[in-house]
Amino acid sequence: MNTSTQRAATVALTALAPASWGTTYAVTTELLPLGHPLFAGLMRALPAGLLALAITRVLPRGDWWGKAAVLGVLNIGALFPLLFVAAERLPGGVAATLSAAQPLLVAGLAIVVVRDRPSAWRWAWGVLGVVGVGLVVLGPGARLDAVGVLAGLGGTAGMAGGVVLTKRWGRPPGVGPMALAGWQLTAGGLLLLPLAFAVEGAPPGVDAGAVGGYLWLGGMGGLISFTLWFRGIGVLPVGASAPLVLLSPLVAAGIGIGLGESLSLPQALGFALALAAMLAAQRGAPGSFGRTAPGRPTHDHIREEPVHEGRQG
Repeated sequence: MNTSTQRAATVALTALAPASWGTTYAVTTELLPLGHPLFAGLMRALPAGLLALAITRVLPRGDWWGKAAVLGVLNIGALFPLLFVAAERLPGGVAATLSAAQPLLVAGLAIVVVRDRPSAWRWAWGVLGVVGVGLVVLGPGARLDAVGVLAGLGGTAGMAGGVVLTKRWGRPPGVGPMALAGWQLTAGGLLLLPLAFAVEGAPPGVDAGAVGGYLWLGGMGGLISFTLWFRGIGVLPVGASAPLVLLSPLVAAGIGIGLGESLSLPQALGFALALAAMLAAQRGAPGSFGRTAPGRPTHDHIREEPVHEGRQG
């Protein structure tokens, strides 16, 4: 498989993660008991994390105990309940739109953390991607709740930090993306376990629909998607992986359209603009995608080395 084909396959698999996250809002409002965002985050994280540990049988070693805890808080423990708060208090498309700011946050953090200096091309398409998503899901009838907006922005900022730190730290030798996902899901779930019971009290009543919702969010929206996500952001340039999160609000809006919502001309233009922003991020600027600090590799090509899961620690 040549480099171009390998990169395209990696991008496509990585894109499945944010696409699945776009279903969170509909699943939350249609299937889950409302008013229990910490419990919902716990059910999405901890069972999936423990399953990943059972499959891979790999535990952190050395300073990776601390790194896994930090990433688990940013990517899971803080993100999940904040997403559920936003999903409960905002229309799905509006809540998902807040995640469209993540490529810009990632680009800003990358300057400091991984010494990646984004080009004007990346900044411009990042802004246009946010504008495009806004055209799709924001309108005169959009209902904005201050708590929901703050929760959505908080989750987006936390995961932006998680993306940049994951890129900086990579994975330990011999550890695959599923093990890395399992560490973080478990760490985030263990953080939420006492908080859910202390803040929300006894678990809510769970019917068959809620069970299906938790299984979907913990399976495809948790273990599978984060395994694909951590694999992808480990080998793709920061500027290529971050814009893929635009798929989340687009999928959320698409679900709304499938449920009977109409698509206006500005919304159609927004879809096209957001998709163009993602494609532009994959291609990079004409001649040069972006510059990094002197002496630091650009990582603009795929360098996937075989990783074997095995017992460790």
